[in-house]
Amino acid sequence: MNDRPTECPRCAYEEIGRLATSPVPGVWDVLQCERCLYTWRTTEPARRTRRDAYPDGFKLTQADIDQAIEVPAIPPLRSV
Repeated sequence: MNDRPTECPRCAYEEIGRLATSPVPGVWDVLQCERCLYTWRTTEPARRTRRDAYPDGFKLTQADIDQAIEVPAIPPLRSV
């Protein structure tokens, strides 16, 4: 994809990895920030893919990440 972002929409980190590519070449990529682990598909709207359009209330800084209390645990599976 030619319009690959240069920074994470959530934390502005400049190292972004590609997790997956669409089976049809050039349709979409799934990208992930190397710092905050935010993940998005390139076909999502600008509010999810571009830093300048990402909601301010959800933006992170390195200080926010460093001061995070904990990463939420995945709850145990419920039995049916």
